[in-house]
Amino acid sequence: MPKRFFFLSDTPWSDICLIFIFITIFTGCKAVGPDYKPPDLFPEGSWHAPMQKGLAQAPVAPEQLAQWWTVLNDPVLTDLITCAVQNNLDMKLALERIRQYRLLKGIEEADRLPTVNASGGASWTGTSNEDGTGTTTKSYSAGLDASWEIDLFGRIQRTIEAADATLSAKQEALRDALVSLVADLADSYINVRTAQIRLNVVRQSIDSQTESFQLTQWQNQAGLTDELDVHQARYSLENAKAQIPALESTLSDAMNRVAVLSGLAPGTLNEKLASPRPLAALPATIAVGLPADALRRRPDIREAEYELVTQTAQVGVATADLYPKLTLSGSIGVDALTPAALIDNTLDPSHWARSLAASLSQTLFDAGSLRKNIEVQNSLQKQALIQYETAILSALEEVENSLVAYAKEQIRLEHLTVAAQQALIAEELAKKKYESGLIDFTTVLTSQQTVLSYESDLATSQGSCVSNLITLYKVLGGGWTPIASDASKSGQNKSQIEPTP
Repeated sequence: MPKRFFFLSDTPWSDICLIFIFITIFTGCKAVGPDYKPPDLFPEGSWHAPMQKGLAQAPVAPEQLAQWWTVLNDPVLTDLITCAVQNNLDMKLALERIRQYRLLKGIEEADRLPTVNASGGASWTGTSNEDGTGTTTKSYSAGLDASWEIDLFGRIQRTIEAADATLSAKQEALRDALVSLVADLADSYINVRTAQIRLNVVRQSIDSQTESFQLTQWQNQAGLTDELDVHQARYSLENAKAQIPALESTLSDAMNRVAVLSGLAPGTLNEKLASPRPLAALPATIAVGLPADALRRRPDIREAEYELVTQTAQVGVATADLYPKLTLSGSIGVDALTPAALIDNTLDPSHWARSLAASLSQTLFDAGSLRKNIEVQNSLQKQALIQYETAILSALEEVENSLVAYAKEQIRLEHLTVAAQQALIAEELAKKKYESGLIDFTTVLTSQQTVLSYESDLATSQGSCVSNLITLYKVLGGGWTPIASDASKSGQNKSQIEPTP
């Protein structure tokens, strides 16, 4: 037999064969603990809210829902959303968390493979005698040792399943953060434009009331009216002017919010947002699909289900601790008195000291600790299921409320539009009659205040209609793009997304 194979000549092959037969038998065992089965919680049927004002229970186009803000046809908003997705700190934090849990999953997967360690050492031992003589002994050693836990009952498999589901949950959390970011930014942007429109309404009212104030002064100087009209015109004018600072503060807050959501310092976007723009027209129709479709698309629902998957796997991990653990271990080492001899011995297998062992361990008594841990994990699984159900109910509530709010605010807007138009007509008639001396200034004053109130409410309602549209797209799960899908171990669809829309 060639020398390079000499070290195998006395290997206990019968024992090795028995070990691997044992491993083959038991690794074929099914992992203990429950396999995840998706609960049937999604409702059948359609929405209860009436389909009014362009709402349609038609299938939603995924591409349109993914970039729903394009229906607003506002290039400034589109640029801001692109900037926010790239620079927002919450998005960066979510991406870093995904990286963390991807690495943690890799750590768990590493347990499937053996652990190998290398060691080396050198020692010098000396003795001395009374006559000054002595001896010095030198020795050198090198070796490898390995250990490998055989996953007999699926503990490692369940741990990897839990890590995989946790990673998927974090990916869904990123998508949910993306949905919220886009909607919050768009809503803050609409607040900017609404505040600008309301400021314009107040300034126009100030111009109109300034003319009325001057008119009362002229008529008072001409002896046609008394000072009461002048004072009434003055306090109405000043009251209108008092609204400007509050609206300017609201506008500044909204601009700063847009900047921060974009990952920029407050005030950075003031110049970009300074020029007023009209609010976008609402789309003629909005497809909302069915409740089950919205639930499958919403990242927060998907995240809650993956958390249930994670906890189901943890039950299996805890259950596997009740069963025996099989560990294989082995080592190879060489010793020598000189470094050169150590190298020679390393190359010559006949000088290797080697060992191979298999150990089977079983917990015999732990005062019920392992079984109680299984009960704890079962309780956590039930809690995850309840949280999943709660998330579904909350999502359904949000969509139902948003459908109603979207339609009803448009109806309110129609009435406010007519009211504002009629108030303007009434104001003009009141001014003409006052100039002709047919009515007192109180009527003019009331009509001007009514116009300001209705037009301010009209501007607010216009902004609310667009904000309700944004909220509707948000609760329908719009704002993220699935790039690719593959079946996960839990039977769910996992999608990878780019951090940009």
